[in-house]
Amino acid sequence: MSDDQTLHIAMYPWFAMGHLTAFLHISNKLAERGHKISFFLPLKTQSKLQHYNLRPHLITFIPLNVPHVDGLPPGTETTADIPLSLGSLLATAMDLTRPQIEQSLLKLKPDFVFFDFSYWLPALLRELGNNIKSVGYWVINPASVWYLLSLGLPRKMPFDEADAARSLLCFSSSFSIKLQTHEARAYDAMANKEFGSGLRFGKRILTSFSDCDAICFKTCREFAGPFCNYFEIQMNKPVILAGPVVPDPPSSQLEEKWAKWLGGFEPRTVIFCALGSEYILTKQRLQQLLLGFELTGLPFFAALKPPTRVESIESALPEGFEMRLKGKGVVHGGWVQQPLILKHPSVGCFVTHCGSGSLNEALVNECQLVFLPHVGDHVINARIMSGDLKAGVEVEKGDEDGLFTKESVCKAVKAVMDADSEVGKEVRTNHAKWREFFSNKGLESSYIDGFVQKLHELLR
Repeated sequence: MSDDQTLHIAMYPWFAMGHLTAFLHISNKLAERGHKISFFLPLKTQSKLQHYNLRPHLITFIPLNVPHVDGLPPGTETTADIPLSLGSLLATAMDLTRPQIEQSLLKLKPDFVFFDFSYWLPALLRELGNNIKSVGYWVINPASVWYLLSLGLPRKMPFDEADAARSLLCFSSSFSIKLQTHEARAYDAMANKEFGSGLRFGKRILTSFSDCDAICFKTCREFAGPFCNYFEIQMNKPVILAGPVVPDPPSSQLEEKWAKWLGGFEPRTVIFCALGSEYILTKQRLQQLLLGFELTGLPFFAALKPPTRVESIESALPEGFEMRLKGKGVVHGGWVQQPLILKHPSVGCFVTHCGSGSLNEALVNECQLVFLPHVGDHVINARIMSGDLKAGVEVEKGDEDGLFTKESVCKAVKAVMDADSEVGKEVRTNHAKWREFFSNKGLESSYIDGFVQKLHELLR
């Protein structure tokens, strides 16, 4: 690629591992085509992402010192270091990196800066006056983002949970997303809570969208077309789609002890459960989840963070649980190699929180899907996947309290694992269709090439 066609793009994602890795995935795809990437990230987090950098000669990590904010544990860099309740303080810390970002951009002079939560970045780029374009790069489902924006707008009337639960139906007659009462309540609280620098979360997101030069979603029209069209009309600016951005297969090997354990079971019989780095169950919910797996009679591997105010995952297990399982179930409180576990032939079911990264990894593998969303876009992802696309089954929860039971967990797992049931047949067929779709390298190449072309057009 000639120099006049080569782009220089700076990446500045929210300090959460799911966002950092997603920005690095698109960086790899762009670097593969010869484009130069400058990637801003917290200093100590660099080592955790180094193995995801597949083009180190073109992707340069630029470490940031995350300023300390009172109330944050010393050394905090990402959301993985703190409970969800401290996210606002981390956003404040991220905002305080602005002087570092400004100094670096004056030296780098990139063509674009991709960002998400740093709402002040487009205004900063205009101040710098180097014609650097700002692109809001969103790994969150566009339906979720628009719903958050609508809730974050000022309103005169009190919040009506019933209206909020219905309001997602406005996107398209093709989709019928509906929230439960507890979900609508949680969305409203999220949109209107303070999130760094005295700013409401909904206002932060709205400012990011309103001020940027273009909006990009990590999705494709075949999957989320109506939502993207709606966004483009409402925001009155270019909406560019990067496609599925499926990560390249990991080159590493699965840790020997897990490979040995998984290898002791028949193909497609093991339940694998991983709920992400930020989904921390209460002790009660964790026990209901594990007892639900036990009820299925199937072997399982659950990678879960210890509940709040509990020292270790082992101390939170149901009474007599380890004795009853006798090696048939593993509950692990640390990090695991999720992509490699999903590829293992013994894994037949994946119970996921429905983060976009986890869904991408799941859709290109053969294990069947059970959805257990918690907050934000995870809920919308689960509703689209289970309700409209029918590619998996969601665990039933109480409308008011959001609680699930061991019986509802067992029911959802058995529904997808029973090859003879009508539900099982339907989700297997639909999952296979989407697996073929997302595994199509020609499709991804087409999207990335079109994406780059749109970026060039923005510079003209």
